[in-house]
Amino acid sequence: MNRKFVNTIALRSLALVVVLGVAWQAQARDAKAPYPSMAPLEQYLMVDRNSEIALARSAAPESISKDAEVMVLGRRGYETAVKGTNGFVCMVERSWTAGINDPDFWNPKLRGAICFNPPAVRSYLPITLKKTALVLAGLDKAEMFEKLKEAFISKELPAMQVGAMSYMLSKQAYLSDQDGHWHPHLMFFIPQMDADSWGANLRGSPILASVDAEDGFTVFLVPVAKWSDGTTDGE
Repeated sequence: MNRKFVNTIALRSLALVVVLGVAWQAQARDAKAPYPSMAPLEQYLMVDRNSEIALARSAAPESISKDAEVMVLGRRGYETAVKGTNGFVCMVERSWTAGINDPDFWNPKLRGAICFNPPAVRSYLPITLKKTALVLAGLDKAEMFEKLKEAFISKELPAMQVGAMSYMLSKQAYLSDQDGHWHPHLMFFIPQMDADSWGANLRGSPILASVDAEDGFTVFLVPVAKWSDGTTDGE
């Protein structure tokens, strides 16, 4: 956070009191959170590599996932486990892809099976890989988002490409303690815009939207009827 330096002892003392007060409030909030800090890395890793590959592929219909690249999480970050031929990438995202204030940010149980189309591979996937690298380097979430901000400003991370989207159709995924695997859905990543432009979040609309302020884009979610295994949602 940028602050103007002041030259008087009185103002410096007042600023210190304010900063300490804010820090104490943040700690109090974190203490009440179910996952206030990162768990040991082992809790985020999947023991069986083949199980992670299968879970990643379950994010999309077999017609897509069978020819997709598959990435799995290791101790040094995501690595390619299966090379693909169709430009899609399937993986299992972990909790730190969530927003900075999400209560599940450090939840080690989360397993977000997702398959990205080629535009998302070029523009969304680099964000996930960068976040993962920063977390595994030992940064806390505030430091991680500050580094991400710098990466966007320096153009190290690209702007979201037109047509970027993903499949999240896995019946085995675990997206949050509240929602479990939620519903099969598609996600569309758009440079930040008002949800009303898609008619999202309005009464009767099938489209939901969430603004990802830290990453600078809006996610539009469209629930669909069936999981990737062909079963109907609710079965």
